[in-house]
Amino acid sequence: MVRKLLAVSVVSIALATSAGAQEAVSSPASHSRYTHSQLKQMIREAHTPEQYNALADYYTGLQREYLRSAEEERRAWVQQSNFTWMGTKAPRPVDFLRQAYQYDLSKATKAESEAAKYGQLAAVKSPSPAS
Repeated sequence: MVRKLLAVSVVSIALATSAGAQEAVSSPASHSRYTHSQLKQMIREAHTPEQYNALADYYTGLQREYLRSAEEERRAWVQQSNFTWMGTKAPRPVDFLRQAYQYDLSKATKAESEAAKYGQLAAVKSPSPAS
């Protein structure tokens, strides 16, 4: 039983690693990562629609990244929940996967709200077309 579990774990980790590596090679990052201080400075200095759009695009890319991560965690959670874990006390390994999934979803929701906020600011600050 332990050997089967170990074999399944090794295979699932190998598949997840190869899928992640393939994705990293096939699609470049849609946005650059900013440090916390760079992001705070961008937010502080944003006054034009272009700057607000840049912030909205950054948070939209961040949301996509968190949703992709949440989907991977959900798949692992579903896969691990099919196993019966005997003799282990809480927290079980499946609990960690569930918590990681919920964390990624909450971060995606926060990124979505930030993207919407800066998108609205860009729309308000943009000049209206002359008729």
